[in-house]
Amino acid sequence: MLKRAYDKEEEGDVVIKGVPSPRPRDAATLILVRRDASQPRVLMGKRAGTNTFMPDKYVFPGGRVDPKDGKAAASEELHPDVEAKLRLQSRRAPRAFALTAIRETFEETGLIVGRAGEMPGAPPPGWEEFHRMQIAPVLSPLVFIGRAVTPPYRPKRFDARFFMAEAELALIDERPPVDGAELSDLQWVTLADAMKLDLPSVTRFMLGEIGERLDKPGTVQGPPFLRWSRGGHATDRL
Repeated sequence: MLKRAYDKEEEGDVVIKGVPSPRPRDAATLILVRRDASQPRVLMGKRAGTNTFMPDKYVFPGGRVDPKDGKAAASEELHPDVEAKLRLQSRRAPRAFALTAIRETFEETGLIVGRAGEMPGAPPPGWEEFHRMQIAPVLSPLVFIGRAVTPPYRPKRFDARFFMAEAELALIDERPPVDGAELSDLQWVTLADAMKLDLPSVTRFMLGEIGERLDKPGTVQGPPFLRWSRGGHATDRL
């Protein structure tokens, strides 16, 4: 497990000083894990260099929560334990975070976390393609493994929930990931190879969390909650 979960102020992203810090926006990330090789692999991609948030860094698929995401129908809901953890210190409905992670994964990689099934009613914004394909997102494979709030010295701030899911259980088929405008060089990499990429520190931290869960299933404590306090960076367990 890594001790430092955030980049230092002089590293990586742009640092802002002398102006009010922006309020963090809710976000969600999905870490897909494949076990069809000798070592587990995770899906990662490279952010565009034009991004003001983590440019050129390798990350997991994810993005900002849309208020309408929570209205999307699903074939299976979150496990009660996962839902309970997501409710802690949060006003948003837990399923909204999981649905955002699934939608963003589809938009950024083309991979579908879902099952074939009729989608009732009109689709919320961003879910039109799921309705057209008659595919319902499935939330039950998602495990809540961490939460991180961007420090106040960054120009963009997010309150991100990190989910992990077994690809063989969550994905609807075996299609390969497809590069897009937001993520390029998409690849399935071992945890050791992932650590060699240009990563934000919070991503390294979550890779360490994944490693712990894969090596010692059932023994890991609650999801880490990384945030800024008056004394600096703080890490608790939910």
